[in-house]
Amino acid sequence: MATGWIFWGVTLIFLCVHNVFARSTSWKQSRGGDHVEVEPLKFKEKFFTQLLDHFSYNSWGNGTYSQRYLITDEYWRKGYGPIFFYTGNEGDVWDFAQNSGFMVELAAKQEALLIFAEHRYYGESLPFGKESFNIANVGLLTVEQALADYAVMITQLKEELGAQKCPVIVFGGSYGGMLSVYMRIHYPNIVAGALAASAPILSTAGLGDSGQFFRDVTADFENYKPACKDAVKAAFQELQALAQQKDYSRIQSAFLLCKTPSSDKDIHQLNGFLRNAFTLMAMLDYPYETSFMSKMPAFPVKVACEMMLNGSDVLSALRNTVGIVYNSTGMQTCYDLYSLYVECADPTGCGLGFNSYAWDYQACTEIEMCFESNNVTDMFPPMPFTQSMREVYCAKRWAVLPRPGWLKIQYWADDLSTASNIIFSNGDLDPWANGGVRKSLSDSLIAINIADGAHHLDLRASNKSDPVSVTKARQQEAVIIAQWVKAAREKMLGRF
Repeated sequence: MATGWIFWGVTLIFLCVHNVFARSTSWKQSRGGDHVEVEPLKFKEKFFTQLLDHFSYNSWGNGTYSQRYLITDEYWRKGYGPIFFYTGNEGDVWDFAQNSGFMVELAAKQEALLIFAEHRYYGESLPFGKESFNIANVGLLTVEQALADYAVMITQLKEELGAQKCPVIVFGGSYGGMLSVYMRIHYPNIVAGALAASAPILSTAGLGDSGQFFRDVTADFENYKPACKDAVKAAFQELQALAQQKDYSRIQSAFLLCKTPSSDKDIHQLNGFLRNAFTLMAMLDYPYETSFMSKMPAFPVKVACEMMLNGSDVLSALRNTVGIVYNSTGMQTCYDLYSLYVECADPTGCGLGFNSYAWDYQACTEIEMCFESNNVTDMFPPMPFTQSMREVYCAKRWAVLPRPGWLKIQYWADDLSTASNIIFSNGDLDPWANGGVRKSLSDSLIAINIADGAHHLDLRASNKSDPVSVTKARQQEAVIIAQWVKAAREKMLGRF
């Protein structure tokens, strides 16, 4: 969530010869509650030898690392069909490949080559292995380096595959959607167009209202039933009253915590743990069961609200509601606050494990997310997160100071009018939507707003339960992308 610099020099970058199927996946489309097998699609997992540092000829001894990517040519009209390239974001590349079925469907229609690239420092693309998150090694984790990785990979793979005349369209969701926008802006010589789904390119550049995100999370629940918001708010207020009384044993019992809280720090952690569950349910409010980011039932916001409104008391109702996220299997006998949720520089959550370290570092450097809840415009307890708080945390955790405004300088902020060939799609249910572009800026900077759509729903495979709005959005996106491919191909043919 590449830069317009000239491609620098001849680099000793080559495609590794890992041609075996290290892993593969079969695509299935959901039909109601059933999964019906469609034509299997096999991805090859490969590794690309990538420079550690694209912007200095002297650092790291011109060292390299192995960047993972997935590729399939099953639908590709070799040497002619377009290349659909997913700009991988903050996680394992397989997770994005398995939850971006629209790209597969579109590749089948438009005879495209499919490539999903993994972002440096995520998944298995760790430049320094388990030492990647040492302070001395993590500095090469930047948006600029990631985009340069993608630009170099695309260029080299086109040559390797005899695809020089094949237009490239980049796709991405969330932070990956931001990267797709940046690729089109900074590497228009490589990328002919971009589909940026649920890409909060404005809010993560420090633009907008710090209260917007949790206000929009709240709105999802309030719009289902106003009483739902009131019930959640009441539960947090009762929790706060117990905390003020230091009735920690009651809190431990009410929320089935593995350890009895004993300080304001523990209560703060509990509040973050609880708030994070509502964030995920709002983002992933899909009309069918999913296992992306977290296992969710169909319409999790509806399920959560019914649980909140039908509980015997507000605290047990709140506990059971967050169990939708933290105890989907029903196997948790108690909640370990500090292992299930890790507070970080992103108040909407960083996840767990190495991927969470990487995202935390990015939230401490280029990506600004000073979002906060206030219990006035939202249903959550007041939890401020200011720039000064961010600075203190990031200096202590990563020995860095954030640079507010850098994304605005480097990636055009809200002054995108001179760009072209970008689709900004956003679902009205997604709390990230209002941090992105909601109005078309020109004939080729097109905003598509999807009623009843959650976080990049349009990138997911077609489903019988999809709202009509997302079906129409995908149809519109397909037509626009086909036009971009045609125009780019004609321009290329004129050059060759």
